[in-house]
Amino acid sequence: MTIHVVIVDDQALVRAGFEVLVNSAADLEVVGLASNGEEAVRIVTTLRPDVVLMDVRMPVMDGLEATRLITDSPSGRVTRVLMLTTFDLDEYVYEALRSGASGFLLKDTPPEELLNAIRVIAAGEALLAPSVTKRLIAEFASRPSATPATIKELDVLTEREREVMVSIAQGHSNAEIAELLHMSVATVKTHVSRVLSKLDARDRTQLVVMAYQTGLVQLN
Repeated sequence: MTIHVVIVDDQALVRAGFEVLVNSAADLEVVGLASNGEEAVRIVTTLRPDVVLMDVRMPVMDGLEATRLITDSPSGRVTRVLMLTTFDLDEYVYEALRSGASGFLLKDTPPEELLNAIRVIAAGEALLAPSVTKRLIAEFASRPSATPATIKELDVLTEREREVMVSIAQGHSNAEIAELLHMSVATVKTHVSRVLSKLDARDRTQLVVMAYQTGLVQLN
């Protein structure tokens, strides 16, 4: 199945470069381009792509506000947002996560890694740049402006589901979780879906944040 992508950046050369790169992959297709957040929201509302490559700093409406509007929209298929920026480990990362982004990468990410990131995001998994690790998530979750959460909120989970949530927070993929917990990948996917549903979480990024907020996982 082809993954439909919308590219949002205020620089025409950057948009063109990403368009050529994404369209070079047989399983990916660029279906729309936007130069600011306002255009992005309008295009995404119409086309409902699988993934949006979203710049942070743009005129008219920035990528953070556009991401909030896109991820809050209840209609149609789920569109996931992969934030792209030249900035590393700054306030934009925290705000991107709060805005509902499913992933965060730097613009100097190698081409193949970027293409793989789109696939990961489209599959419903969270993805952060290698330098944006658990430490950043833990810091984000501990901030007063983050939505408070307590361990009691996890009472709806079974012990196995908690183990899966811990593994997700530690950055493991479904295949890695299957190996760690001695179960099939299909069973892992089932557990992940149940955890998402029980906690009313949008994606794995939210599960990671919640794991740290509740204290289920703590920074070593």
